[in-house]
Amino acid sequence: MGTRTSYTPGTFSWVDLATTDAAAARSFYTRLFGWETDDTDAGDGSVYTMCRIGPDAVSAFYEMSEELRATGAPASWTSYVTVERADAAAARAAELGGSVVSEAFDVLDAGRMAVIADPQGAVFAVWQPRAQIGAGRVNDVGCLCMNELATSEIDRARAFYEGLFGWTTEQVDTGAGGPVIVSVHNRGSLNATLSEERAAPPHWRPYFTVDSVEAAMARARELGAHALLDPMPIGDGSIGIASDPEGAVFGVFEGEVDP
Repeated sequence: MGTRTSYTPGTFSWVDLATTDAAAARSFYTRLFGWETDDTDAGDGSVYTMCRIGPDAVSAFYEMSEELRATGAPASWTSYVTVERADAAAARAAELGGSVVSEAFDVLDAGRMAVIADPQGAVFAVWQPRAQIGAGRVNDVGCLCMNELATSEIDRARAFYEGLFGWTTEQVDTGAGGPVIVSVHNRGSLNATLSEERAAPPHWRPYFTVDSVEAAMARARELGAHALLDPMPIGDGSIGIASDPEGAVFGVFEGEVDP
């Protein structure tokens, strides 16, 4: 089982969904991935819903505030990277050409976080853990297994994230005329991928492990999702990409994963 009790700094450790319809999100993802959910009072009348497989937290979602909706922000998944100090990471991101969307703040006793946009506008969060490390389980079926950046300027993205997290990156050989894809390692472990894409605004998207990409994509469509990438083989498995009924983009992966 891919259970975790800690994450090395620079590692993706959590994802949550800001949605325009929490009830619809609950219905969609619990039926797609088999998650169980429990609601937590997040203050000011808001609710943060933890998604679990057995006892292990694997992700979360919450309904966007009226103020956030008024800005035109779309429903979206946010990927979190563990850091030693959220304040220092936010300051470093700004030095490297990113922008701080939300300055570092405490999340009760769970940890401290900041929300950052990279130089191309892709939003992510940094997480300084205290009581909560992030996901209690990864890579198993229904769990987070990968994070991918879709970016319009892959060389600038490489420089930014290498400078921020100390990642090492290497371009993947996809053959003549193939897509530009870069693998990301954090302290020797495969951590993410970067893909050069210009059809959509830059964004990070999470991937969740499934038994069958074909079946998961078919089920997602039955539940109201839109297929953005039909099942496609990759080196160690296959992937598919979809947007949920409220428009948030995510991927599914079938294949070999770390324990």
